[in-house]
Amino acid sequence: MVGMGQLSDAENPGYKSQMPALVDIPEEEIKVLSFWESHKTFKTSLKHSIGKRRFTFYDGPPFATGLPHYGHLLAGTIKDIVTRYAHQRGHHVERRFGWDCHGLPVEYEVDKELGITGPHDVEKMGIACYNDKCRAIVMRYSSQWERVANRLGRWIDFENDYRTMYPWFMESVWWVFKQLFDKGLVYRGLKVMPFSTACSTPLSNFEAGQNYKDVQDPAIIVSFPLDSDPETSMIAWTTTPWTLISNLALCMHPDKVYAKILDISKNQRFILLKARLASLYKQESEYKILDT
Repeated sequence: MVGMGQLSDAENPGYKSQMPALVDIPEEEIKVLSFWESHKTFKTSLKHSIGKRRFTFYDGPPFATGLPHYGHLLAGTIKDIVTRYAHQRGHHVERRFGWDCHGLPVEYEVDKELGITGPHDVEKMGIACYNDKCRAIVMRYSSQWERVANRLGRWIDFENDYRTMYPWFMESVWWVFKQLFDKGLVYRGLKVMPFSTACSTPLSNFEAGQNYKDVQDPAIIVSFPLDSDPETSMIAWTTTPWTLISNLALCMHPDKVYAKILDISKNQRFILLKARLASLYKQESEYKILDT
């Protein structure tokens, strides 16, 4: 089969096709990666774009105390697309990889290794010694990260990486905070947060959200008779009936369809969301729709 704009072998006698009948895709990928590495393709592209308009991009930073997962692969692919596109648009795009070296993930790994159960153990061994232990393992899986990123075909600079534990990085963060403070953009407030007694620190919103689960919970249905028609009631579903005494109004969605029904067994008329009829009644014979 000849594609558009191509010459067949008969039309171009001097051309001999090099395309094999079967292609080993993984092997071809390895060949491409080897070619990029031997020719320093990524570094060369950066060198040729020096002096052009900068496209600033900071990659990461993930924790190097754990292995990359599919979420990292997806995000990394998107980042690679964006930076390659910016480069092809004529920008100079440094792609320095970064590492998050602070926080509980690193401390958690050290605590497991040393058998630390609380802050008193840290104070006993000394904070300086504890920090040294954290620094020693913070880049534990960096080689695996680099291997996965390269195998994925990403162009990224691991040699000039940045790490949040570098003093210059921390000082830059404090400098930014100072600028915000001087402009009156920082305030002190109170907020209810889930707290870890073991770590002696609040949990982040992300960590708190990870523990969200759908569970079975007791619920009741409350009827609210209409002033204009006491024989007909609006019904509402709630798992927190103790809050009803403080309720001021019963709200209805302006774009939803409600149904006025006759409950056959109770011989009472109710108004509820039509889409929720199946949740309240197991069979359609248990009610009769009077109006919508």
